Amino acid sequence: MTIQQVLLLLLLWMWLPHPCHTEMLFRRTPDLRPKNFGGRASGNDGKAIHRQKRGWMWNQFFLLEEYTGSDYQYVGKLHSDQDKGDGSLKYILSGDGAGTLFIIDEKTGDIHATRRIDREEKAFYTLRAQAINRRTLRPVEPESEFVIKIHDINDNEPTFPEEIYTASVPEMSVVGTSVVQVTATDADDPSYGNSARIIYSILQGQPYFSVEPETGIIRTALPNMNRENREQYQVVIQAKDMGGQMGGLSGTTTVNITLTDVNDNPPRFPQSTVHLRVPESSPVGTAIGSVKATDADTGKNAEVEYRIIDGDGTDMFDIVTQKDTQEGIITVRKPLDYETRRLYTLKVEAENTHVDPRFYYLGPFKDTTIVKISVEDVDEPPIFSRSSYLFEVHEDIELGTIIGTVMARDPDSASSPIRFSLDRHTDLDRIFNIHSGNGSIYTSKPLDREISQWHNLSVIASEINNPKDTTRVPVYVRILDVNDNAPQFAVFYDTFVCENARAGQLIQTISAVDKDDPLGGQKFFFSLAAVNPNFTVQDNEDNTARILTRRNGFSRHEISTYLLPVVISDNDYPIQSSTGTLTIRVCACDSRGNMQSCSAEALLLPAGLSTGALVAILLCIIILLVIVVLFAALKRQRKKEPLILSKEDIRDNIVSYNDEGGGEEDTQAFDIGTLRNPAAIEDKKLRRDIIPETLFVPRRTPSAPDNTDVRDFINQRLKEHDTDPSAPPYDSLATYAYEGNDSIAESLSSLESGTTEGDQNYDYLREWGPRFNKLAEMYGGGESDKDTS
Repeated sequence: MTIQQVLLLLLLWMWLPHPCHTEMLFRRTPDLRPKNFGGRASGNDGKAIHRQKRGWMWNQFFLLEEYTGSDYQYVGKLHSDQDKGDGSLKYILSGDGAGTLFIIDEKTGDIHATRRIDREEKAFYTLRAQAINRRTLRPVEPESEFVIKIHDINDNEPTFPEEIYTASVPEMSVVGTSVVQVTATDADDPSYGNSARIIYSILQGQPYFSVEPETGIIRTALPNMNRENREQYQVVIQAKDMGGQMGGLSGTTTVNITLTDVNDNPPRFPQSTVHLRVPESSPVGTAIGSVKATDADTGKNAEVEYRIIDGDGTDMFDIVTQKDTQEGIITVRKPLDYETRRLYTLKVEAENTHVDPRFYYLGPFKDTTIVKISVEDVDEPPIFSRSSYLFEVHEDIELGTIIGTVMARDPDSASSPIRFSLDRHTDLDRIFNIHSGNGSIYTSKPLDREISQWHNLSVIASEINNPKDTTRVPVYVRILDVNDNAPQFAVFYDTFVCENARAGQLIQTISAVDKDDPLGGQKFFFSLAAVNPNFTVQDNEDNTARILTRRNGFSRHEISTYLLPVVISDNDYPIQSSTGTLTIRVCACDSRGNMQSCSAEALLLPAGLSTGALVAILLCIIILLVIVVLFAALKRQRKKEPLILSKEDIRDNIVSYNDEGGGEEDTQAFDIGTLRNPAAIEDKKLRRDIIPETLFVPRRTPSAPDNTDVRDFINQRLKEHDTDPSAPPYDSLATYAYEGNDSIAESLSSLESGTTEGDQNYDYLREWGPRFNKLAEMYGGGESDKDTS
């Protein structure tokens, strides 16, 4: 508590009536009852007690709040006129806080407060007092009610319900425009003194805002406050009690004030001229650039609408307002051509869509700028003189005839030569071709309207300097008809004539078809190739004809079938005609002309082979094929039989066992002991592949010791074979299980001798050593050969 507050409390204490001078007195009051009324009461002792009517004469007690003394605070004194001061009376206190907050001296009637009291918690207390005889415990005074009222002191500062207020006011508002009202509350007693009288003042925010002292309404204090210069303000408001006098308590709050936007700024283009570029190949609708006018306002006040108001490109370009970015997007309205025009000028206007009439004086809320658009040259593809071509050609033209010419040009300023080609996907049969230089299309194969009447081609034009830049154009070729097909029977006619037919009788109506399609329509004429004594043809002149008999009676036993050649011709140029033969069978008919039976031979002649005959031929072919397959399989199986049929045949031949072995670790794949011990091999047997002229007794060779080297063993065996007279004098492969070094000689096989012509010279065999003496004797000369044989 400050010194000022202590002094204030002392002054209040002096001004208020002191409680120690306050007491409640009990006085006798006259008996107001009627004369005839009397009351008598008998006590426990049987004596009559005469009750006298008494009343309380007292003043209201006042107690100062927030007492800070160390002793109990004295409230007041209760006293009865029956109190003689001998202690025979006893004072009793009851009610709010009696016995806890307030205590009374039973003998003297002095009342004290036991603790500090806050008026803001409870402003007054209602109690009841009574004086009784201490000995008899009977009341000497009736119970009376009194009030202890708490006097207020300024111990509560004003408070605002919110620490921070948020408010807004439009910019450019006039002075005194209300912004917001703030209100503070004080818990002190507003009916006593000035403790709750609040005065408002502004501590921060001048000179922009002011506050009304009594109401707390904040108002603008400066004219034409511009949001674009400053948008946020912070104002501190103070609320002070005691009417704002010195010594009063105070509280503060902060008010954040925002200036809201109004449309007081027109849009402005940052540049007076804008330059844009666009390629001439840009399609319609392409965005080529944008313009933007700046507006210091925000929200809807800054919304701008763009339009083209003048210029020489108003018909070539459009402008669209982009709402989210507030930009004007310029787009292509029509196709551009660098060679036609290279520069366009537009005058673009930007105008606010929401204008505030209060600020018309600030000027027009619109602005303009000049947009210059340069068209850039690009390498454009060739352009054909037409969007499509249609050529008509007769089908009988000669090969290489030009049917039409397509034309294209390079639209660029630097005109480049054009190369033409055909898309072969549109001409798979390669019927047409095109001259790459001048675009002339000519035929490379004969045309036939009856096969294809239309040909849809695609011609490609590309610049020679830039082959990748191409353009296509459709070319439609219509093949015009030429009378190059002869009419033929429309269907196959199965015609018969009855044996009892009469002359002039109709036996068949025929018609014809022609693949050609003349402009005037088809017109056919029917006639006989030669005069026929049996039948005649009568033209109906409607592309049909009737076959009539010329005599009476036919006999199928004499002639069962007649062949009637009919000539059919058209009337187009050049006239085409063909001869169709009608097969007329002679059949037995009833009296009404209904066929009953015909000659079997006549039925088989036009039909050719019957179905049964065809099935029989097919079965024979299948059986022959099966026999050939079986024979080939048996022959193949015979070829697979091995030459050596027994394991005992030890001829030196190559035998494939289809076993690669186990490599170097396979110790059981070959028994070297067998090679070193020839005795382990069975006795030699006669060879089966030749018939020796002289039989020699086989010689037994001594076995080699176990420590003999394999190379030495093989050399020894080789010498034995060289000196062995029983060795066969034929070409054979001998395997010694040791390959040795490569031979300088080529193959000596007699199998290859058949490929050479004449005798060969084998004298060089004598120079190869004793190992080849036998061969030298066999092939060295003719005389040795005769002696050997």
